[in-house]
This record gives sequence, C-alpha cells and structure tokens, in this order.
Amino acid sequence: MKETSDIDSMAQLVLPSTDLTKDMEFFTKLGFRLDHIFPSDDPAVAVMSGHSLTLRLDKDVTGGPATFHILTDHPESIAGSRSELVVAPNGTKIKIMPKTYKLNTPQTQHKFEVRKLQNNDPWVIGRAGMLYRDLIPDRLGGSIIASHINIPDGGPVPDMVHYHTIGFQLIFCYRGWVKLVYEDQGPPFILEAGDCVTQPPEIRHRVLEASDNLEVIEIGVPSDHMTTIDHEMDLPNKPINPQRTFQGQQFCHHIASKADWSKWKIPGFEYRDTGINQSTNGVAGVHVARVLNPDYQGATISNKADILFTFVMKGSFKLVVNDQSTNHISVGDAYVIPPDLKYQMQNCSSDLELLQVSLPGDSKTTIELLQQT
Repeated sequence: MKETSDIDSMAQLVLPSTDLTKDMEFFTKLGFRLDHIFPSDDPAVAVMSGHSLTLRLDKDVTGGPATFHILTDHPESIAGSRSELVVAPNGTKIKIMPKTYKLNTPQTQHKFEVRKLQNNDPWVIGRAGMLYRDLIPDRLGGSIIASHINIPDGGPVPDMVHYHTIGFQLIFCYRGWVKLVYEDQGPPFILEAGDCVTQPPEIRHRVLEASDNLEVIEIGVPSDHMTTIDHEMDLPNKPINPQRTFQGQQFCHHIASKADWSKWKIPGFEYRDTGINQSTNGVAGVHVARVLNPDYQGATISNKADILFTFVMKGSFKLVVNDQSTNHISVGDAYVIPPDLKYQMQNCSSDLELLQVSLPGDSKTTIELLQQT
C-alpha cells in the first residue's frame, strides 16, 4: 500500500452559523455528535462529526450556504421519511443519497445507426489523458457505450489500479500495443493488435504502458457505470487464480496469433472466436470476421441479438438495409443493427475485416440466414 496522506491530519468542512444552538440540534438529529465547542462562556464554534465527515460550525464565518451528501443505504435511520434535500437553519443543504452504487441497465432503445470515421467527429480527452471517439452517440438509450480510444504518444500511462462496476466490458487492441495487468491473472502482459480481453465486473486492473499511436475499441454495458480507484491494492498480486469468477464472469485474454479460423454463419466469410461467450457465461459474444470470397454478393440476414455492434477494421463494403437504404461502409466506421432488421453486405473488398460484438452472446441465436440472393 502506498501512503498518500498524513494519517495524523484531518479535514473540516467549515460552515457559517448565525444560531449555533439551532444548528447543533439540527445536525445532531442527522446523526452528528458534538466533539468540541468554544469559547465556553459564549460559544462561537462547534465541531461536530458523523458519517465520516467533520463539520466546523463557525459564527465568524461568512459566505453562502454549502451543500453536501450523506451516503447511506438506510435513509430512514437518519432523516426519517426525508430521503431528498433537507436544509439546516444556517442554510446548509444536505441530500440523503445511496451509499452502495447500484448498476442500472436500461432497456435498449433499438435503432439502426452508422458512425462514419470520415465525419471527423471530435476526439475528447478522457481518463488518464486518453482520447475518446464515441461510436454510438445516443448509446441506444444508455444500454451500451462503444469508444474508439487513442493514445498518440507512447510510453508509461498515468493510470492507477481501478475497477468498473459494470455488466460487460471489452478491450480490443486495434492498432499498436498496450501493457496491462489484472487482478489474479499474473504478471503484466502485452496486448497486441488483434488481441482482446474482457474486464469482468470489478476486476482490479491497470494500464501500464502503450506504444505510439495505440488505438483500442472499448465496449461497456451499460453506458453509465462507476469507475473506482483502489488505493489499497498493488498489481500484480498473489496468489494467481486465473479461474476465478467475478460476478459470474471469468477474465478472458484472446491472442489473435494463436486463434483458429472457421467458416462463419454469413456465407463468404470466416471468423475467429475469442472465447468471450464462454468466459462471460453467455453475456456477450465477440468475433473477428474476414472475407473468404470477395465476389460473393451476400445474403439477406437478420440478427436476434438485443445489440449487434460492428466496427470495420479493414476494407469496405455496401451495407443495404431493408432492400432500400445503401450505406457505403469503410475502415474506421461502426454501426449497430437492431433485432430482425434485414440487411445485406455487398461489394466487399478483398481485405474486409470486421469486429462484431453481440449481446447476449452466441448461446442464443444472433444471426439468422433468411435467403440466398
């Protein structure tokens, strides 16, 4: 464990007070206790503590009211039936909030959407200085986030040991390489282009180093989830336990150079299975597919997955939807197909290669061949 602060120090939240007696009574009812009060003949300062917070109520302090949250899973024990905003006599605003973060997975709002790389969408700076490009802007109602992440300048990454409270998460190395380390999985390793890992819910991990111009595709379900820094754990840790499950899922490290290719469900293609469907217990399936026969004009296809996301790693083709709308898809583009939407893949280039993520995974039918054209 690395020391980040002086254990002999403490912090106080300073609040103005015009009536110390009323303010102390109010905060006592919220579960705070009186620790210090002075001067004794005409008190002007009261120090109170509770809920891991120390308050300094001070009659000599001026300024506007403060706002803070009390986190608890039992709000009735603190504020009775008041679970929202309460206001102290001195104007301080207190909101009673849940202590335990609960993952909310909203119902998917299905739609067909194409995200073009050539649209020059802005890259935004995210955690640890990484650049992010959103591949599903509306996130299908909050059910998924797909990000194209870039680290232009290689070297050590200013990351910390952390974890995500999430349903499913995929890291796919698109270009370059990245050095990673995971809880219970042994020493750090290099994730090379074409490789991928799943990050099971709440597995501790850290990004250590990256090549110049690293690019990864990251999928998270749902889109809104909590990232927590773990200040106590150092990685790598012992003992090694690669078979450990994290909320029903196992860590999966797919290495492209060791993968076997098989004929895909879509005629004219072959694919390599990442093993993610098995490791996630059917939560998700992840495949890399490439063209076997570029002269093949495709078939009419529909999928049965709740979410079917595709990122184009190489090449180009025409995506025809419902025999009407034609979309010219090329490298760097991404699209989502809603359930039962009929589509065709035509005029595929000989180098076409796709990353496809389906939720749920292949334990349920995700692609249905309807008719040959």
